[in-house]
Amino acid sequence: MKEYLQESAQVIKDVASDDTYGLAADEAAARLEKNGPNKLKEAKKDPLWKRFFAQMADPMIIMLIVAAVISALTSMAQGEADFADVIIICFVVVVNAVLGVVQESKAEEALAALQEMSAAQSKVVRDGEVVTVPSSELVVGDLVILEAGDSVPADCRIIESASMKIEEAALTGESVPVNKIATVLDVLDEGKDVPLGDRKNMCYMGSTVVYGRGRAVVVATGMDTEMGKIADALTRAEDEETPLQKKLDELSKILSIICIVICALVFVVTWLKHGMGFFDNMTLVLNTFMVAVSLAVAAIPEGLAAVVTIVLSIGVTKMSQHNAIIRKLSAVETLGCTQVICSDKTGTLTQNKMTVVRHFTEDQDRLVRCMALCSDAKWDSAHEIAVGEPTEAALVADAAKLGFTSGDLDSANPRVGEAPFDSGRKMMSVVNKAPDGNYIQHTKGGPDVILARCTMVHTANGDVPMTDEWRQRIMEANKAMADDALRVMAAARVNYGNTAPTDFSPEALEHDMTFLGLCGMIDPVRPEVKQAVAEAHSAGMRVVMITGDHIDTAVAIAKELGIIVDRSQAITGAELDRMSDEEFAKNISKYGVYARVQPEHKTRIVDTWKKLGKVVAMTGDGVNDAPSIKRADIGVGMGITGTDVTKNVADMVLADDNFATIINACEEGRRIYDNIRKSIAFLLSSNLAEVIAVFVASLIGFTILEPTHLLWLNLITDCFPALAMAMEEAEPGIMKREPRNADDGIFANGMGLDCLIQGIFIGTLTLISYFIGLNIEGVPLASVLSGADKGLDGMTMAFLTLSMVEMFHSFNMRSRRQSIFKLPTQNKWLWFAFAGSLVLTFVVIETPLAQAFDFAEINAFEYGIAMLLAAAIIPLVEIYKAIMRAVEKGRN
Repeated sequence: MKEYLQESAQVIKDVASDDTYGLAADEAAARLEKNGPNKLKEAKKDPLWKRFFAQMADPMIIMLIVAAVISALTSMAQGEADFADVIIICFVVVVNAVLGVVQESKAEEALAALQEMSAAQSKVVRDGEVVTVPSSELVVGDLVILEAGDSVPADCRIIESASMKIEEAALTGESVPVNKIATVLDVLDEGKDVPLGDRKNMCYMGSTVVYGRGRAVVVATGMDTEMGKIADALTRAEDEETPLQKKLDELSKILSIICIVICALVFVVTWLKHGMGFFDNMTLVLNTFMVAVSLAVAAIPEGLAAVVTIVLSIGVTKMSQHNAIIRKLSAVETLGCTQVICSDKTGTLTQNKMTVVRHFTEDQDRLVRCMALCSDAKWDSAHEIAVGEPTEAALVADAAKLGFTSGDLDSANPRVGEAPFDSGRKMMSVVNKAPDGNYIQHTKGGPDVILARCTMVHTANGDVPMTDEWRQRIMEANKAMADDALRVMAAARVNYGNTAPTDFSPEALEHDMTFLGLCGMIDPVRPEVKQAVAEAHSAGMRVVMITGDHIDTAVAIAKELGIIVDRSQAITGAELDRMSDEEFAKNISKYGVYARVQPEHKTRIVDTWKKLGKVVAMTGDGVNDAPSIKRADIGVGMGITGTDVTKNVADMVLADDNFATIINACEEGRRIYDNIRKSIAFLLSSNLAEVIAVFVASLIGFTILEPTHLLWLNLITDCFPALAMAMEEAEPGIMKREPRNADDGIFANGMGLDCLIQGIFIGTLTLISYFIGLNIEGVPLASVLSGADKGLDGMTMAFLTLSMVEMFHSFNMRSRRQSIFKLPTQNKWLWFAFAGSLVLTFVVIETPLAQAFDFAEINAFEYGIAMLLAAAIIPLVEIYKAIMRAVEKGRN
């Protein structure tokens, strides 16, 4: 159907709707049930079997499967029926694949839940009331309210346009916004269709309102929209990898190279020891190959990537519960190194509950009527409140107090034209037809810009010329209000007589106006923000206020919150324009408040801080804030007052529009990153210990642990404590330290040395346990080296010690430098992991599984020795931590 060639009334009739009352709620529900949600089809997910086998595409898993196959073939060739290694390797590989699929699904569910929380909303008219519903629940016939900053939620026929401009680049490739109209298109050649970009009375899903406002009726949803026709191209989204995950990929490559080198070294050393007869002895070759596989298994922490993904997804889920909705996983890492937070004032630092408390005028009735008529907020008589944008709602409520409700005013003074608010000119103008037949323009905006366009003043004695004396009086009244931290709005009017203006552009309307007066309103600061600002400062983060308000108002609020201490730390947008980029870069650290700014100033502030090497977070809500939010390292959108445009480009959305939530998110970002590093350090030090033990044993000539033992430790035992560390509480003083450097690698600040020393400790304890096991059972090392004895007692002791030392070591990793005996909290999840690993270790040593793993039966005394050696890791690491604390203290 070509709705753009039909009158809007006919379109509304065709979709069985009403241009005043919209659809009934039950009718909308029925249509939703019948036609389905207003969503594009999503990319097909891989089936379960495909995801299962994808887990086996890892090079290490392939190596293990090859080892299992070679082991089985060799056993068959030698006439032996010992397939224990093969069965265990296959079992562990399958368990690993199942765990991988489950972990992947959990992460996807967490991200899907987050996307649901940040899903787009639309304002529609149902049962005659304006309500907000999820855009996915729109149906054909819904009457949609569109304002600057909104994303168009479905394909619609426009029925009312007030200077509305829509950017349709996603569909047409045309970057210049299109002026929209509500009338039928004039088509010269009726045989030809109208190109998409020329359908000025239509708006399409995926486009964005950049100016003005309007109403439209939905004519197509979901896959029936123009966007739906190209949906297949849109569903090819690539999985996002965070910088940390990329660094881990690089680490895996490095470890793989180290593995190959070590494996080659083992073969060369064994060959040199046995001479040319090495390759004639297939059993020796196979054993050497299995040792090489053991080292490869030991060197790479197979669970690392999965652990990091799960830690990140758990973290973002937890943040969402505290009103910080993370839209990009990379934001979690960046939050931990944020150095500068540029924040809007209204609604973020303040409560966004405006109330008019002061007037400056000689005709208060006319002033409040003008303010109410020049507002899109409406008075809800049933609930006795004003509904709409907070500043406009305050003005409408102020008029209602004097008996002028917006409903009565609007019906008596219908709006015939308007120049919508624009953050560039800081004004809004409407033209109404008064009851006496005259056309009256009502304008509201910033006092300085309104005053600059006024040539007359309305007084108790009528309209008089604007003189310097009047200007002085008005500016003094404005300053007095601003000094008391009031937000000030000015109003003016123009009487066109009985002839309506033909041009409603700002240039045509906003000049030679008559000044009516000022309204001062208070927006109290959020009580929790002052503490949050202090916390940010103690954490090495600088807080900067950016506002469109008067500089005196901004300074008063900033002083109250502790952002600045005196007026010299504040600057206006006009003053900023007069500075060169070099001068601004030199002086930017002096300023904590930017007043009367325009959107391009925000971008300049962000760019200048970034040039100085700072990590910057920027908040915003309006459509014009999108460029600066996109430019910042952390773009923060507002969940309540924010437009769809800003939410879509933001890395994080504040569900409560509260500045304190940003600081909480930064703290959570630090905690998550700390915990990820702890998990990495734990897994790497444990794997390094395995490499040291296996490599030293292979050089001497005995087998300390087999591939199946190491595989069990890496994939089954180690993953539980590594995941438990994700639940670790933030360390004391986490918000007392400077933000970390964004360029720091995984091993920054001595973590590489920590892994090496701790790996040596664990490897040494494992080797000691092996030799004690041999000694207790009276088995000489020579018998093991000659092959007369497999040294199963030593192997069992080594496995038990290594398994438990890694569990004890996980408690060490709760803090890199603090003594675990001084930590104020306990991690119950770590205790559960400890208990689980203890049970699993007991199962493979004391049940029939022990034979499959080549374990010997050990007595209580040997158990005790192994456990004591395992527990020794705690005092060893405590001594190491004390030494490192002293070294770092001396360095500082």
